[in-house]
Amino acid sequence: MNADLAIDVRDLVKSFAHKRVVNQVSLQVKRGEIFGFLGPNGSGKTTTIRMMCGLLTPDSGSGTCLGYDILHQSAHIKRHVGYMTQKFSYWEDLTLRENLDFVARMYTMDNRRHAVDEALEGLGLTERANQLVGALSGGWKQRLALAACMLHQPELLLLDEPTAGVDPAARRDFWEELHQLARKGISVLVSTHYMDEAERCHKLAYIFNGTLLAQGTSHEVVAAQKLTTWTIYGEHMAELSERLQRMDGVEQTVLFGTVLHVSGTRPELLERQVRAAVQGTSFRLEQSETGLEDVFIFMMKHAGRDGAPLA
Repeated sequence: MNADLAIDVRDLVKSFAHKRVVNQVSLQVKRGEIFGFLGPNGSGKTTTIRMMCGLLTPDSGSGTCLGYDILHQSAHIKRHVGYMTQKFSYWEDLTLRENLDFVARMYTMDNRRHAVDEALEGLGLTERANQLVGALSGGWKQRLALAACMLHQPELLLLDEPTAGVDPAARRDFWEELHQLARKGISVLVSTHYMDEAERCHKLAYIFNGTLLAQGTSHEVVAAQKLTTWTIYGEHMAELSERLQRMDGVEQTVLFGTVLHVSGTRPELLERQVRAAVQGTSFRLEQSETGLEDVFIFMMKHAGRDGAPLA
C-alpha cells in the first residue's frame, strides 16, 4: 500500500443487466491532489466514483481509498470521505443551518453547533445561515453542498459534476475553494464536462464507454495523442469543414462559431491540405496549440471506431 495515494484502484469492472459500464479501470490519486475525471454522459464516471468510495461493490478488481480496502472496509471509507452527488440532495424547506445540523447528527458529531458554525463561516455562508435553502441560487446551493461534505473534516472529496448548471462566476469561486482545500492536504476527485475546469486540475483521466482512454497531466494527455492543429478564422465555414473532412491527412475538424480547428497526426501533409483549402479565399490560417477539447473529441472518435464496449 502506498501511503502517498488517497485512491489506488486496479482493474475495476461493473456491469448492469449484462451491460458492462466500467471496464478494467485503474486510477491513482495522490494526497493533496485535484484529480479531474472527465467523460461524456453515460461513460461510467459516477459508477466508478461510487465503487471507489465503497458505495458500490465492483464485479471484479481491487483497491484502497485512504488506505482502506474498497471491498471490505467501506464503512471506514465513508467516515473519511465527503461525497457531493450530481443532483442537489438537501432539504429546501429547511434553513442552511438546519440542513448542516441534520448532517452533523447523521455523523454523530460531538459539539455539532461549533462544527456547523465553522462550516458556515469557512464557505461564507454565515449571513445566510437562517435562510431557507429553496430560496438559494445554484451557486449558493453548491456552497451549502460543499459545506455539508466538509462538515466531518474528510481527507478526500469526491465531487460528481458539482458545477453543472452553475454560472461562470460561481464556478470560478468554487474552484478557488477547491485549490484552498488541496493546499491543506485534502485530496479531490472531481468529475466535470468543462475544459477550463479540467485544465485547473493537477492531473486528469478521460473515460469513454467505460474504458479509461488517458491519464496524466493535461500536457501529458495532449502530447500523447501527437496531434497537430491549425486554426482557420472566417465566416460560414461549414462547407469548408465538410470539404476538409474528406481530405487525406485531416483527422478531424471542429467548429467553434467563426473558428475552425483542423487536426491530424501527419503534420506535413496536414499543413499542405489546409493551405491548399484556404488559398485564394479570405480565410485566415495559423498553426495553434492542440487543446484538451481537440484531444478528447479525437479520442472519442477513435474509441468508437475501434469498438470500445458500450456503457
